[in-house]
Amino acid sequence: MLLLDTHVLIWLDEGNPRLGNMALRTIIESLAAGQLGVATISFWEVAMLIEKQRLTMQTELEVWRSDLLQTGLLEIPFRGTTALRAGQLRMFHGDPADRMIVATAIENGATLMTADTKILSWNTLHQKIDARQ
Repeated sequence: MLLLDTHVLIWLDEGNPRLGNMALRTIIESLAAGQLGVATISFWEVAMLIEKQRLTMQTELEVWRSDLLQTGLLEIPFRGTTALRAGQLRMFHGDPADRMIVATAIENGATLMTADTKILSWNTLHQKIDARQ
């Protein structure tokens, strides 16, 4: 399972050139295999970015989410065990959304694709891919 960090999902949707060629190939392969996911919290994070006017979308948020799920993207739910793990990540920074996304990846045995240097440099998370490559 490949889990996309929120910004990677946005980059993918926008066709943003910051998403590296190797990362894009990995995403396409994972989607074709039915193994591409996003944490539920990422949809909340996108909604918050829109609310704060730091992100705009051409379609309604609910339609955008539905369209992504219809293409085969898997929404990985946030469970109680994931919440506990998110609260217990040692030596990890305090951003709640990042903690929940990382915990979702760990709980589901997924590889996290991100460009977040704080996440990439956290040595406890072994299954990670730099989205810029």
